[in-house]
Amino acid sequence: MASKRHIIFNLMILTIPWLSLLFMKKKNLKRYLLSSVLIGIFEIINHMYGRKRKWWKFYDKRKFFVRDELPFDIGLFIPFSIWMLNLSFGNFKKYLLFNAISNGIFAFFFIDVLKKFKIVGLNRLSHFQFFLYYHYKTYILYALQYLFGKMNKKKELPLT
Repeated sequence: MASKRHIIFNLMILTIPWLSLLFMKKKNLKRYLLSSVLIGIFEIINHMYGRKRKWWKFYDKRKFFVRDELPFDIGLFIPFSIWMLNLSFGNFKKYLLFNAISNGIFAFFFIDVLKKFKIVGLNRLSHFQFFLYYHYKTYILYALQYLFGKMNKKKELPLT
């Protein structure tokens, strides 16, 4: 059974990030959604692998992927990826800096806060390894968006 704080936390991470996308231009949301969803699916696969390897542990008994890891992927990872691309795509250094800072805050600070609230804690990974676990996907996301951008530009070129 999920604890009350875990249920509240999951509801918050599923609603607040998606509601924040209401402040983004519709054009930009459409532009970055596909690559963010694809990297989100890749993250779900990574989470399944990490769960199998016991890289982290959720404190609620009866481990359940949909309740434990999936809200992080759907609620935090995908909207956050959209925002990162919206704020910095086109300037690779800025993009890397934003992602390094945000991934660092998550890996070195936020995960400890979640541990204090007895939601999730690191098990077989150090904070730095957890940072690398999140940060390497930054490059894949940028490459996906770059490729999708190139494909869209080819579609928009007039035939002469």
